[in-house]
Amino acid sequence: MTKIITLASLLGFTLPALALEIGQPAPDFSGTDIHGKTVNLSDFKGKIVVVESYNSDCPFCHNQYASGAVPELQRDLAAKGVVWLLVDSVNPNNPSFRSAGQAQEEWKKLKINATDWIQDPSGAIGHLYSMKTTPDVYVIGKDGVLDYQGAMDDRPKPFGDPRKAHNYVRAAVDALLQGKPVAVTQTKPYGCGVHYAD
Repeated sequence: MTKIITLASLLGFTLPALALEIGQPAPDFSGTDIHGKTVNLSDFKGKIVVVESYNSDCPFCHNQYASGAVPELQRDLAAKGVVWLLVDSVNPNNPSFRSAGQAQEEWKKLKINATDWIQDPSGAIGHLYSMKTTPDVYVIGKDGVLDYQGAMDDRPKPFGDPRKAHNYVRAAVDALLQGKPVAVTQTKPYGCGVHYAD
């Protein structure tokens, strides 16, 4: 497999992620949130779900939250019945790892308005979704189909006001709420690499 990936890179193209494909059902997952509750993607059947790879120690991710841009977006979408799940795949040996208590404090400090924060220290969910960066965002329609994957917006900078960018997630969700096809279904995510255990 390594040889295939290397050859693909030399030829100037990349192999598609095996687990995910736009227009196909998003794989179900199960994880434990920062309050010790089990959360399943299937719990939200019939709702639009945003899944975000999260680590606020990453400057790109931190700026989205410290600026208030993403908490505001989460609040706006929640009012429309949209579910937002943070997936934290940082391994326990990394300095960016958050215990449940630390995560709860961070939730309050950054005024996070997500539906839930799922801890994924084994990286099982992150690997299932081929999460590459923090953030890396996925929008799943009410029918359980993956409609968008990639960057939060078109402004790959760890500073300034993200509200001035074109937010791909907002655009995708708005289209789905209006019963329209998503115009941009996939972009290249930017940010810091996910700190997996392996």
